[in-house]
Amino acid sequence: MISYIVPTRDRPGDLARTLGFIGRIVEHDQTGAGREPAEVIVIDNGSRTVPVAPHRLPNGVPVRMIVLEGNHGAASRNVGASRAHPDSDWLVMLDDDSHPLDGRFIATLRSAPADVGIVTADIHLPAQHRREDGGLPEVFVGCGAAIRRHLFDQLGGYDAAFEYYVEEYDLSARAIGLGYRTMFEPRFRVDHHKSPGGRDMNRIVSLLLRNGSWVMQRYAPDADRRGQLREIRRRCRLIADLEQAREGYTRGLALMRQTLRGQRRTPLSRAHFDRFTGLWHAREALRRAHENERFSTCAVVARGKNAWVVDRAVAEMGIEVVPVDQADALVIGTMSPGPMLDALGKFAGKGRVIAPWSAADHARWRLNEPRP
Repeated sequence: MISYIVPTRDRPGDLARTLGFIGRIVEHDQTGAGREPAEVIVIDNGSRTVPVAPHRLPNGVPVRMIVLEGNHGAASRNVGASRAHPDSDWLVMLDDDSHPLDGRFIATLRSAPADVGIVTADIHLPAQHRREDGGLPEVFVGCGAAIRRHLFDQLGGYDAAFEYYVEEYDLSARAIGLGYRTMFEPRFRVDHHKSPGGRDMNRIVSLLLRNGSWVMQRYAPDADRRGQLREIRRRCRLIADLEQAREGYTRGLALMRQTLRGQRRTPLSRAHFDRFTGLWHAREALRRAHENERFSTCAVVARGKNAWVVDRAVAEMGIEVVPVDQADALVIGTMSPGPMLDALGKFAGKGRVIAPWSAADHARWRLNEPRP
């Protein structure tokens, strides 16, 4: 059984659209053979007017509404998960403005290996004609992911102290530490309409800086901690400059300094931390690409999140980095799955293009499968 967990706040139109799409998933239809039972749990985070939701969707999926006093942020998902049906095996995390296009991903959940604790979606931004930023090969994005119910319970859910933003990194790090892995499923297509309502970029940047620093303070090995904290600050400053949110950066820096020492150190092992940052994945992908067809030079293109991982993996192999027109291969310079897949499409036909994540090539052909 699947429980869809959908927090909402002051976006009734977005919520109605999300419920509408869930209500069209034929795999949940009560009259279908071999259907997958499901429920939707909507958690209202202190809306000015509590939205009205149907008790049952057209395909028969029941909807329950939980109304909270005030905005509990990402921790509202914990409330929803705690009320899930006892038979629920998977918690599908959505935002009120994100929804799956169809139910093809359900077969993947049914057959997922036991060590797969999280299945992440291929998240698109329809209005921007691109994929969602964020995440890493084993760090999911909160508006489109399925988490095993027993794992979520074992982890204790999201850390409420994060409020929102980067809470997925914290939960993903803890899942890796318990021996679980995250699997990307290209047939799990989620559209994120990214409603602008309530998005304060200064607030967002301050939380990205504070919360990202908390994650590295908690889980980075001793040899990596300081460097990772610098990388968080560097990236947040770039975002602040891009979004004209320098006030938020300054505020986040102050919050980080006030709270960093209060974070309990539980460093991941070297092997687990390399999976968390994507370094293990980049090393494996480049090694396999080199074994398949050797290359001695490359250009790193489409640089983005954790580009340092790609740089390190390339350097460890002794591959010389040269301009694009002199390169044997183009290596995509981001470990964020969405931008990586977008870059694969952008550079198609422009020579040999290598994604620093083996699952990206698998995803590329799966994405071309015809839809039912």
